[in-house]
Amino acid sequence: MRKFRPLMLSIALAATAVTPSLQAEESAQLPLEELRMFAEVFGRIKSSYVEPVSDRQLLEDAIRGMVAGLDPHSSYLVPEDFSSLQEHTSGRFGGLGIEVGMKDGMVHVISPIDDTPASRAGLQAGDLIIKIDDAPVQGMGLDEAVDLLRGEIGTSVRLSILRESKEAPFEVEIERAAIKSSSVKSRLLADGYGYVRISQFQANTGEELAEAIAKVSEKEPLKGLVLDLRNNPGGVLQAAVDVSDAFLNEGQIVYTEGRLDRSELSFDARTETQVDMSTPLIVLINGGSASASEIVAGALQDQKRAVIMGTQSFGKGSVQTILPLAGDRGVKITTARYFTPSGRSIQAQGIVPDVVVERRSLNDADTPAVELIRERDLAGHLENGDESKPVAEELNAEDFQLYQAYTLLKALSIVSSR
Repeated sequence: MRKFRPLMLSIALAATAVTPSLQAEESAQLPLEELRMFAEVFGRIKSSYVEPVSDRQLLEDAIRGMVAGLDPHSSYLVPEDFSSLQEHTSGRFGGLGIEVGMKDGMVHVISPIDDTPASRAGLQAGDLIIKIDDAPVQGMGLDEAVDLLRGEIGTSVRLSILRESKEAPFEVEIERAAIKSSSVKSRLLADGYGYVRISQFQANTGEELAEAIAKVSEKEPLKGLVLDLRNNPGGVLQAAVDVSDAFLNEGQIVYTEGRLDRSELSFDARTETQVDMSTPLIVLINGGSASASEIVAGALQDQKRAVIMGTQSFGKGSVQTILPLAGDRGVKITTARYFTPSGRSIQAQGIVPDVVVERRSLNDADTPAVELIRERDLAGHLENGDESKPVAEELNAEDFQLYQAYTLLKALSIVSSR
């Protein structure tokens, strides 16, 4: 033990010096027994492990394990992790295009990102990845699993997927690509009825949203708008504030509470909006809607600005902060919880929609056995001249939840116009 007393002393001094304002009481009574245990384990590994391990490697692994043990969203960042994080928030990064976490010892798909290899391969929110190529995921750390998912652009990775709706695991092979993801897409559902999809919250999402709203309203004022946040894993907090502010002209959007002074934040809406306050708004969410998505949905729900539709969201109500360390390293740790304007914490709870609509599609089994005869069924009937399929029928076939949102949006628009 004499050999490792300097190590114990340096750890004790470091523990005292990290955050004196928060650790004053704890530093007065350092856990000496645990520090002795750490030093003993360190010594046993150095003397008995089958292969030599450097002190640096052991200490880095100890730091990584200490941070990872806090919660699923905290992690120790080496230099390449910083670069990857910056690419992700700027909208350009490499990989498969999925947001993942750990669940029951397996990699849990929180959400596939639109127009990425993962979404094109059919991965869904809630899927469990049980194997990456031939390596079982059980027992891996999240960082280790993510490293296996990443790779050279153009190379492929084989995933074994466990999905609740399927009886047995199945395999998917996905080619890695450079991910260049625009976070906002838009289109018209029908004349005057707009649709805006936000796939993730990046630094420029607020600007992209303004452009999308201008595009769908350039021909005529909007009668209603659907904001689709399904399978949106979150992202930049300020982007969530900007999106909420586009639909609100007053009131609080979100506030955070934590132990650090700088983690006590509050964001309020400005008077200018991008969509008239009288325009009906429906927000679609599901189990893949997390973090920043839940900020937006919670703010618009509490301020009674929108009808929230779909299924219960993921429930990530915590804020992560990057704290820099020496040597281009850092720690990403949870520093606060965020709350909706009414004081709700959605951590591990999620946003419950006002109108629950499960993901499904209508098929022949759902239609009545006997259909009434219509004019178009009569022999020799006059043609309408417009052979296009009604919007409602197209939406019903491709996206049942969006179809329900469009139907409700039309009803709200009719009521508000009266």
